[in-house]
Amino acid sequence: MSQRKTPPTKAVISRRVLLAAGGLVVLGEFIAGEGSSGANDAARPSANGSKSPTPTPRAGQTTHPSSAAHPTATPRDVSSSSAAQSPPANAAQPAGTPTAKSTSGKPSQPMYYIDDGPKTIALTIDDGPDSIYTPQVLKLLQKYKVTATFSMIGSQVAADPALAREVAAAGHKVVNHTWTHANLPPLTATELRTQMEKAQDVIESAIRGKLTMFRAPYGAWSPAVLERCQQMNLTPLDWSVDPQDWARPGTNKIISNIMKNTRTGSIILEHDGGGDRSQTVAALTVVIPELLNAGYRFRTA
Repeated sequence: MSQRKTPPTKAVISRRVLLAAGGLVVLGEFIAGEGSSGANDAARPSANGSKSPTPTPRAGQTTHPSSAAHPTATPRDVSSSSAAQSPPANAAQPAGTPTAKSTSGKPSQPMYYIDDGPKTIALTIDDGPDSIYTPQVLKLLQKYKVTATFSMIGSQVAADPALAREVAAAGHKVVNHTWTHANLPPLTATELRTQMEKAQDVIESAIRGKLTMFRAPYGAWSPAVLERCQQMNLTPLDWSVDPQDWARPGTNKIISNIMKNTRTGSIILEHDGGGDRSQTVAALTVVIPELLNAGYRFRTA
């Protein structure tokens, strides 16, 4: 004989209603959280084109030449991080201004693209000046009447201020790239200030001009670094095309990477310091005229 089912009491029904309502609230908060996370993700590009709000050094750069040349630069291996690489060249490019603005009008996020019309790109050269390779790059840029942006290390400038001044005198833009190419996020506030301000003072004295941009080594940004940029009135500069020339993958690979990924607004990363840059110079010898022939215009970042 089957048991007779007793209808649930009013109290039980009320409790079930409350539980169901509570579940809907939690579900709603979860969905909202997912949505807001996606919005915040725009702050940091990743290897697959997604974004991560946590600025970290790029993956695979534990053997970055500058970390060998400058022992203080010891970035983490973040090969599993979503912030591993620069934004892909075919990613949606920002409309209007190339970098987000804070309420004070100063840049609050790194600049990954330039915005100066169709077929306009920027070539950036990092980790110099170097007595061997910087003059070669300068000669090449002069040959094609191209201007570039040089992110300089303060200690390198201190060792050869005349070469830094030569870069600026040729019409190229000079950018603060810290004093020793240090990985900035782990530093104390005092260490961070020293890295940025010491480099600023030495480089400005050498080139006899004012610096307006800053590039974090390894592309390793943090809230503290961005805040210091605001305090120093420096635009944080990143990149969108990284052929990883620092790893010396071969001239042809550097050329192929740049030609494949460069688009309107691209900021290309190359190096004139930190080690043997013969592949970089050889690649630029091919890349610059090919990009010019493709209708691209170079400007400083």
